[in-house]
Amino acid sequence: MFCSILWIPYSTLCFYYVSSIWSIFNRGDSAVPGAECLPLWPQVTVFEQEHFQGRCQEFTSECCNIQDCGLDNIRSIRVESGAWVGYEHHDFQGQQFILERGEYPHWDAYSGSLAYHVERLMSLRPIYCASHQSSRMTIYEMENFLGRSVEMCDDYPSLQAMGWMKPEVGSMHVQCGAFVCYQFPGYRGQQYIMECERHSGDFQHWKNWGSHCQTPQIQSIRRIHH
Repeated sequence: MFCSILWIPYSTLCFYYVSSIWSIFNRGDSAVPGAECLPLWPQVTVFEQEHFQGRCQEFTSECCNIQDCGLDNIRSIRVESGAWVGYEHHDFQGQQFILERGEYPHWDAYSGSLAYHVERLMSLRPIYCASHQSSRMTIYEMENFLGRSVEMCDDYPSLQAMGWMKPEVGSMHVQCGAFVCYQFPGYRGQQYIMECERHSGDFQHWKNWGSHCQTPQIQSIRRIHH
């Protein structure tokens, strides 16, 4: 008896295997062991007008100036996967806005503050180190990692309610993952994205938090979902 064997080139087989695996991971198929633990490939679609109207552009990596990509502005956003941070100005300057998976039909869906009216985003980038299940950071009472400190690995809608007596934070060290810190309780006000991959996770002075930072006031903190 003779058996016929079909030989498939290794490169072809590898291509289809990798393509299938990435397809499963990006749709979050829980039937695949470990798929839910792996980060999704970042993908976002931005629109020039509110409610997902006008010209649009899809991104899977950072964009330092949206106008270089043929758009005048970003007024609505659809995040398909991953976590992103949008900036008020080009070159990742100005107000920061966390963008997690979901839809943002207009500016107040992502701003977190009605007091600071920002109706545009001019640059954005993915947050590769975001890991909701394994994020950990330490906040310090004073600059340069001095004074009282508290380690955080959860979401805290009010630092005062958890025993942090001051409305300010002097410095922070992010050991792993990424957090978004808010100026006011209840995840409101100006946002500051803290990542273990930026400044090696060391934010020794509140002026390191971002070009828009004018005060060390932090009153709520939460982990970033990827």
